[in-house]
Amino acid sequence: MPELNSKQVRFLRSASHDLNPVVMIGNNGLSETVLREIDLSLKAHELIKIKVQGDQRELRLQILQEICDKLGAAAVQHIGKQLVIYRRAEQPKIILP
Repeated sequence: MPELNSKQVRFLRSASHDLNPVVMIGNNGLSETVLREIDLSLKAHELIKIKVQGDQRELRLQILQEICDKLGAAAVQHIGKQLVIYRRAEQPKIILP
């Protein structure tokens, strides 16, 4: 997945504002089952929010990087315990500027 430019990131951040988290990552961390669920959600929605439990910022950043690397997604935002990621679908629903 190519990197997003600042205009695209701004667009996706505003589009994600009203989204609710579709996947929650608990204390057990990022398992194959959770990755599969994230992959299915990305196929269905392209842009999703993920909620990560735990207070360690470094761990959340590591989880975000691992999700993006394994699923070919782009990190849009990491704010608090919420991650926003984007992956273009075969039939895109979101048209990036």
